[in-house]
Amino acid sequence: MPRILNLVFRLPVALASLALFLLMAMTFADVILRSAFNAPIEAATELTRLLMALIVFSALPMISFQGHHIAVDLLDGLFARFRLERARDVAISLMCGGMLFWPANRMIDLAERARSYGDQTEYLNIPTYYIGWFIAISAFVTAAALILRGGALALGRDPEQMVRHD
Repeated sequence: MPRILNLVFRLPVALASLALFLLMAMTFADVILRSAFNAPIEAATELTRLLMALIVFSALPMISFQGHHIAVDLLDGLFARFRLERARDVAISLMCGGMLFWPANRMIDLAERARSYGDQTEYLNIPTYYIGWFIAISAFVTAAALILRGGALALGRDPEQMVRHD
């Protein structure tokens, strides 16, 4: 199973990395063109929004599976005192995974509405339902990753050790 997970996580991480590089290069070019030639990239804001969505939603499944997301640890001492950390992590992963199906389904509705209306981005005329569908699929994959994480934790396995870091 770890080999399969490594393959599954490599493509989204590569996509997020490529989007981040493109965002960096575009921002650099925009600043140079704006400052030196008074000719900014007109679609820079639009591209920034699309690339940020790609970065966030590409990386979300892996970050969630490995537990690298932002967490508030106000009650960690209490759970540690009663040795309930693993039970807490299992419950949170399973609940978050289950709850994430609702916004994923909602994103499908919104993407299909954008498709039916023919919504496009302002400068590049990219159909907006593409990014909507990408976000929905990523949310479904993240929900599955969280449920898989909860199951692995329940069985006493460390999800972070299930995926190799190369």
